[in-house]
Amino acid sequence: MASPKLIIAAVVLIIVAIVGSMSVFTVRQDKQALVLQFGNPVRAISEPGLHFKLPIQNVEYYERRILDLDPPVQQVLLSDQKRVNIDSFARWKIIDPLQFRKRALNVDQFVQIFGQRLNSVIRGELAQSPLIALLTDNRARIMEKIQAALVEPAKDFGVQLIDVRIGRTDLPKETSQAVYNRMQSARIAEASQLRAEGEEIKSKTQADAEREKVILLAEARRQSETLRGEGDAERNKILGAAYNKDAKFFEFYRSLQAYREALSNGTTLVISPDSEFFKYFNQSEPDASR
Repeated sequence: MASPKLIIAAVVLIIVAIVGSMSVFTVRQDKQALVLQFGNPVRAISEPGLHFKLPIQNVEYYERRILDLDPPVQQVLLSDQKRVNIDSFARWKIIDPLQFRKRALNVDQFVQIFGQRLNSVIRGELAQSPLIALLTDNRARIMEKIQAALVEPAKDFGVQLIDVRIGRTDLPKETSQAVYNRMQSARIAEASQLRAEGEEIKSKTQADAEREKVILLAEARRQSETLRGEGDAERNKILGAAYNKDAKFFEFYRSLQAYREALSNGTTLVISPDSEFFKYFNQSEPDASR
């Protein structure tokens, strides 16, 4: 049977082991700890490794890593009276677990409280901006202003605000339809205006072409009449010269032309053979000795 001393020693060792296990805790590299005594914070530990505490104390762990804050999508009225659905998010991390526990108690509570504040700041900032500002380079400037407005409030929670972003910016369904209808009406009006301008240009071009046509035809007629008059004058001049050289031959030549014009189209003439028209046919063959 074991002696009382051995039993007492064993009990003491067990108690020491239990107390020792209750007095030692480990902080991982991705965590930071807050030592509590009767629910009240005593000290914060940010260094990883093995640490000690009193058995009556307990430990709460907090993330050292960057965390997400993704509040619900909210509808915002812009300065140009357009409504948009804004989906924003933030990146943050705990830098003072003691302050964080005093103000937010835990991560879920902080996400709820600070998410509402984030949406409030976004509504206030976007209320001063038109829709076009969210679709241009001004979007980055707006996000910088929103982040700057939230940096100090985040420090009150023992939190460092890393980044704030506006993810998606969507028009509500009814607004999208209204915008689409306005865009459609604007395009139809623009098409009608372009069509009217095209018709005006067409009419002007046709009028210019008709005017140019009339001018060209008149000029062509003038030139043709001029050339015809010059040709007739030259012809008369040549005929006059030929008549002066041999009047009988000229009369004979003109008679041949008259024969050709009168008989070439199938016309039937009933004329006496000794008429003046056939005088050159009725003449006897001239004497070869002449």
